[in-house]
Amino acid sequence: MGERRRARELALQVLFHLEFNPGDPSEAFQFICMNFNPPRSIRAFAMDLVVGVYHNKAVLDQTISKASRNWRIERMSHLDKTILRIAAFEMRFMDDIPPKVSLDEAVELGKKFGNEHSARYINGVLDNIYNRLGGDNG
Repeated sequence: MGERRRARELALQVLFHLEFNPGDPSEAFQFICMNFNPPRSIRAFAMDLVVGVYHNKAVLDQTISKASRNWRIERMSHLDKTILRIAAFEMRFMDDIPPKVSLDEAVELGKKFGNEHSARYINGVLDNIYNRLGGDNG
């Protein structure tokens, strides 16, 4: 497994933790790292994702809400919502990552950690976001 995928998994753990234990993202990151001891090589990218998602949560939730048909953000599972936020953050704010890579990585996270419907749901929402952002042009 690549380092960026492992970093996304670490970011997912931290952001999921913050869903149930609101607080400072840096403290949550340190807490998760103390308990799971991830490799140092993945921590910088994971921390960028955590901080980026945390500080842009309202914009990301609005982006996700517009792209998800018939599902309010409040009704989404915490896990699916967290995966969607990570991918939406990458797609909107990280120009060095192709949006299709962010979409594919999120689907893989959904397959690994979600329920039997997560990957398909995540794919559909992110595909809508991708198209709204202009596909390969945006």
